Amino acid sequence: MIFFNNVPFLLVFCSFLALVLRKELDRHLHRAGYSFEWADIKQDLKALQETIIEDSGKRLAIRSECLGTCGKVFQAVGVALPPTIREI
Repeated sequence: MIFFNNVPFLLVFCSFLALVLRKELDRHLHRAGYSFEWADIKQDLKALQETIIEDSGKRLAIRSECLGTCGKVFQAVGVALPPTIREI
């Protein structure tokens, strides 16, 4: 385990990393021809959920429907969504 005691540096680093990731997401969306509001992206991604159901030793993962911008964001960054229902 790494203990880091320079909290201000860590906060600056995490903020910088967030900005880099956001810029990269914007670049992918622009290249795919999409222009979404950040609030809509966050709301739609937050609504995406997965539930695990276990019955008689069988486990299923159930994914919620992709609403709004969600599916297009995943598509723009090249990430495939898992099936709606899958056995795990």
